[in-house]
Amino acid sequence: MRFSSVTAAFLLVPGLLFAQKQKRDNRSGYDRSARSTVLHTANVYATPDSSAPPIVTVTPGHEIVVTAHNGPWVNVFANTDTKEDVDPDSKPEFEDPEANPDPSSGWIRDKGIVGPTTPNGDVLIYGAAAEYEAQAMRPHAPKGADQAAHLLYHRVANYFPDSPLAPEAEFRAADIRWQLDKLDISTLPSAHEQEAFLRPQLYEGEFKHLMKLYPNSPFTARAAFELLDNKLCGDWQGLPKCPEMETQLYLKYADRYPDGPKSAEALYNAAYRQGALVTMYTLDENKKNSEAAAKNCQSIADELRQKYPQSDFAARAATVAFRVKQGIPVYGNDRD
Repeated sequence: MRFSSVTAAFLLVPGLLFAQKQKRDNRSGYDRSARSTVLHTANVYATPDSSAPPIVTVTPGHEIVVTAHNGPWVNVFANTDTKEDVDPDSKPEFEDPEANPDPSSGWIRDKGIVGPTTPNGDVLIYGAAAEYEAQAMRPHAPKGADQAAHLLYHRVANYFPDSPLAPEAEFRAADIRWQLDKLDISTLPSAHEQEAFLRPQLYEGEFKHLMKLYPNSPFTARAAFELLDNKLCGDWQGLPKCPEMETQLYLKYADRYPDGPKSAEALYNAAYRQGALVTMYTLDENKKNSEAAAKNCQSIADELRQKYPQSDFAARAATVAFRVKQGIPVYGNDRD
């Protein structure tokens, strides 16, 4: 996965990350210089000898604390990760004990270990995270690839807070969890409820943490866009209430982040919803509201063309407005 153009922009603005940096406490209680992570699955042995079965494994992204060296081996406390803050309402009744293994003392081979003092460590961890993320998106993804990417991205921001990669790494870590949670919730019957409060809410903590650390970052604008998911209707059920409300959400977002990477998409979403309202109001024989929605749709499409002429969303909004003018339903069956 390539570094984004936004990442490149950070490289060109000296001191920006320093201004945005927030102090991070060492909640694990271990010496920062001894904390590290592994880029591959590592076996932990009771002694520096692989002839006996391993006592535990450390998977990519989990933390270790290096306490001693012995030739090609290092003595570590493994899986010392500080438990992440979680939404208590989202915790399963019965948790997998392997998801948060207890710390274990032992020996691992001195390979693939990267920590805060490793030269070029931010790039190494980021690159490993991006590789696991790419693997997780394949049709037959390796087990645990998504979790490894999530943890490794967190390590970039935690170990290298001044790195130009830190804001994007923090965003990607949060986004991976967000998308996985959204996929899980979409399988529940409550996902089709009209009101957002009738379904489980996605955990917002990681995105809000990012927004606090890097308030002026483009990734804050992206995080704010994702957070809108918790306010959207699960199913419109053919009623105008939802697209009316969602139009305002997207318009307010575009106004709040006029130069954000998701602003064009937000305006398109608003235009589409106004186009859908034309259909809904027409079916309700509400001519006045239908005509108002048609004007709103065209107005938003014009704004998109003026502000983001090169965006696909500008062209898509123009097509929605054209369909409305032609009397082609935007919502529901468009066959004539």
